[in-house]
Amino acid sequence: MTVSLATHAPTAGEPPIFRHLRPDAGATVLAPAGAELDVWFDGAGVVVHGCVRYVVDGEWLYGCAQVGDEDGMQAAAHRAYTDLFHVLAQSASPHLLRLWNYFPSINGDGGGVERYRQFNAGRQQAFIEARRSAFEGSPAACALGMQAGPLRVYFLAGRTPPLAIENPRQVSAYRYPDAYGPRSPTFSRAALAEVGQCTALFISGTASIVGHTTMHVGDVRRQTEESLTNIAAVRAVAAERAGRPFPADALTYTVYVRRPTDLAAVREIFEAAVGARSRAALEAIYLQADICRADLLIEIEAHGFAPTLGAA
Repeated sequence: MTVSLATHAPTAGEPPIFRHLRPDAGATVLAPAGAELDVWFDGAGVVVHGCVRYVVDGEWLYGCAQVGDEDGMQAAAHRAYTDLFHVLAQSASPHLLRLWNYFPSINGDGGGVERYRQFNAGRQQAFIEARRSAFEGSPAACALGMQAGPLRVYFLAGRTPPLAIENPRQVSAYRYPDAYGPRSPTFSRAALAEVGQCTALFISGTASIVGHTTMHVGDVRRQTEESLTNIAAVRAVAAERAGRPFPADALTYTVYVRRPTDLAAVREIFEAAVGARSRAALEAIYLQADICRADLLIEIEAHGFAPTLGAA
C-alpha cells in the first residue's frame, strides 16, 4: 500500500484511490509500460483482521481482503466479505464507496457452476448476513479475471454513504434474471460521494451490455464504443444528481482488455472518445484481464472529481 507511479497527487479532500493492480495481483500491464499502482497511502499503520489488511486516517479506510479458493470461490468470497464487513462495522468509516474484485479463471468451471457465479453467491450472502443492501444502494464495483493468485478484494470506505447511480440503458445488475446465475451481482453502476470540497464519481466496471444482454459479440471495436456509450449515460445521470458535470476527458480510466492483440483497436477508439491529448487519454491504464462474461472482450472503469456546489 505504498505510493508508486501515482499519476497525480491528491488535492485536499480527495480520498485515496486504488487504480492499478500490483504485479502480485496477476495482471499484465499492456500500456503504458511500467505502470503498477496509484494509491495515496504511505503504508503506515497497517491493521490486520482475519484476511483483511487495511489503513485508516480518520476519514478514509482502504484495504484488501485476500483469500485462497481451496474450498471454492463461493466460500472464498463469503469469507472475504464477512471479514471486510466486520472491519467496517468497527470503523468510523463504515460506508463502502468502491470495490475491486480480482481472481483467476473468472469464467472457468467451479464444479458445475461458473466461478464468477460462485463468487456472486458468496458475496451476496455476506452482504445479507451483514445487513447491508445487496440490491438498491449497493456500492460501485468491478470483478475481473486475473492470471493467477487468490481472491483479492480491494475496497475504499468513507464516513458518509454514497449515492448509488444506475444506467437507464441497462437493467440494474442486482436485478439480472436467473439466467445469469442463482445470485445476481451485487453492485451499482456508479456512486457519488462527498469528499471534502469535491464530489467524487466512481464508475463501476462498464461493458457492452444493453438491458441485460451482451452486445456486439466478437467485435471488440463495437464493444468498446458501446462501453463508452454506457459510461456517457452514467455520467449524465451523475451530473443531474450532483448538479455538476463530469466531463469524459476529466476522468481517470482503467481499461481491461481480454485479448492483448485488441489493444491498438481499443486504444484508438477510447482516445477518439476522450481526446487523444487529454489527461484522460494520457493517464489511462490498459490491463489484460478476463471479463465477467465470456463473450465480453473489454471493460472500462473510471473515477473523477467535481467541485462541490458552494465550495470555495
